[in-house]
Amino acid sequence: MKGSLRALVLVALFVCSTTLAGCTDGTMAGSSEDTTTEAQKALPEWEIGDQWLYTFITPQFGEDSARLVVAEIDEGEGLYQLGISSEREAQRHAVINHNPFLGRVTMDGLSVYENGEAQSVFSFPWTVGDSWTFTLLGQEWTATTDSITNGNARVTAVSAEGHELKYTFSGSKGFMETFVWTDAEGVRQLRMDLNLARSGYTGDVYFYRARDLLDSLYEENDQEVYDTFLDEGHPNDGDWDTLVWYLDVEIASMGASSGSLTMKDHAGASPLTRAWGSGATEKGAIGTIPSNSGEYSLTITVRGPESFIHLRVAGAQVFEYTL
Repeated sequence: MKGSLRALVLVALFVCSTTLAGCTDGTMAGSSEDTTTEAQKALPEWEIGDQWLYTFITPQFGEDSARLVVAEIDEGEGLYQLGISSEREAQRHAVINHNPFLGRVTMDGLSVYENGEAQSVFSFPWTVGDSWTFTLLGQEWTATTDSITNGNARVTAVSAEGHELKYTFSGSKGFMETFVWTDAEGVRQLRMDLNLARSGYTGDVYFYRARDLLDSLYEENDQEVYDTFLDEGHPNDGDWDTLVWYLDVEIASMGASSGSLTMKDHAGASPLTRAWGSGATEKGAIGTIPSNSGEYSLTITVRGPESFIHLRVAGAQVFEYTL
């Protein structure tokens, strides 16, 4: 019996020493070292037609998928033009800044633009412990590179208002693997997950260059509410091609609760009218109306406790690319 036990121990030691090197050197079996290359830490170079298919998740619109595509390269200005394969996604970005990575992106650092200024969301070449600041999504962020493994740089950014960004840049795919924005209340406002990265996109892509014209919340009121906004076109590049509107509406489900909205341009046309009854909701509605330079007037009614109408309007210049 003792001989059999001794034989089993010898067999186990032999197997550990020959097939599971980790048994004697303190390393877990099957583990692998970081394979990040210097090229994966460096600034990538994009080409027209490079594409990244993302799933977008937001509280307003739920889950949707679309491709970000390099639509144009301006060597003189040192800029990429990043469009999207879904025109509706381009409209959402125009009116609620749904996707901060659309539009101009600098070639020297993949910086994106907010309020006309290039913002360094990424820090090339990636180095663990690097810290920098930028503005995005209406927040001023302090970012830190937490780790770099297998070609992926992981970043955490926080704002003074208590918001947090966590994102991963893939050195092998040349853009973000994930991007998550959580607000101060812990609500996830945006999540982007990369499904695939390819080159050679063919088809139409869109970008709406936009500026906010109105962002107003109208709450319960026993009387009609009147409001106005002005369409003066882009400050440098002439008239808007279109106006994009966004509605978030909730009417109380009791009694004579109701809501209505009428928009008129200075010529008397009514490009947008809505009416809602008791218990009605209209969440994240998006649409476009003609841009008619001048003053627009609004007439709004909101009846019922906790009823509200949230209206946003942006002027937009539309860019469409066929690749």
